[in-house]
Amino acid sequence: MMKSFLIALLILNGMGQTYASCNMQAIQNVDSLKNVPADSLRRWYTGDVVPKRKFMPAAFIVPILFAGYGFASVYDHGALKQLDLSTRAELQEDHPLFAAHVDDYLQFAPAAAVYALNLSGIKGKHNLFDASMLYVTSAAIMGVSTHLVKQGVGRERPDGSGFNSFPPGHTASAFMAAEFLHQEYKDINPWIGYAGYFVATATGTLRMYNNKHWFSDVVAGAGFGIAATKISYLVYPSIKSLFTTKKESNFTFMPFHQQGSIGLMLSGRF
Repeated sequence: MMKSFLIALLILNGMGQTYASCNMQAIQNVDSLKNVPADSLRRWYTGDVVPKRKFMPAAFIVPILFAGYGFASVYDHGALKQLDLSTRAELQEDHPLFAAHVDDYLQFAPAAAVYALNLSGIKGKHNLFDASMLYVTSAAIMGVSTHLVKQGVGRERPDGSGFNSFPPGHTASAFMAAEFLHQEYKDINPWIGYAGYFVATATGTLRMYNNKHWFSDVVAGAGFGIAATKISYLVYPSIKSLFTTKKESNFTFMPFHQQGSIGLMLSGRF
């Protein structure tokens, strides 16, 4: 049992670093600014525009694998289920009365770090307004997707308190925030993002210690959270453009004289 728990914990602790390492090259290609005009760069950094991103399927491989592992475990009756059971048994054997609820707050720490860094003068990729809208969009995507899957799957929690164990909202929220921190500061210092993943991993681990989720729940939650933020960064520029694009209007005033009367005629294109 100890061996199974150690394997599970090693996998969990490595999720953030694995994701970042596998995805770094794709991210660098997406965010390359070599061909962006100087005026666009100025407007980007002053918050006038949010640059659109190309869809890169490779960037979603890891979160899809995480979520896929969780779905497979839900319906598996072999090795994956045994890993869930042995991990839970080991945790409860070592800490049967564990009841710390710091995970209720820890899930928001990576997102709070974005605001703290901005207020301390270390600016991220976007201004605070756009960053806030990106976070809200990510939260909406994550919240809707996890709620629908919870209702559809109906997996029982390890402690028997409900049938909404999969996927875990706390873990998904934590990894969503960690990816948000990573996206905003990966070009400044990638270790800032790694710290966010560490906090997110700690959140998922605490959910297992509190006997609220299975190991596979937590892995899937990481996938849901990361994917929600990545989708947000893809769609937000288009959403923002719907509210910021100004239509050009051309008007012309022309004098006219007709049947003894004179005046001005207004013509234009709206």
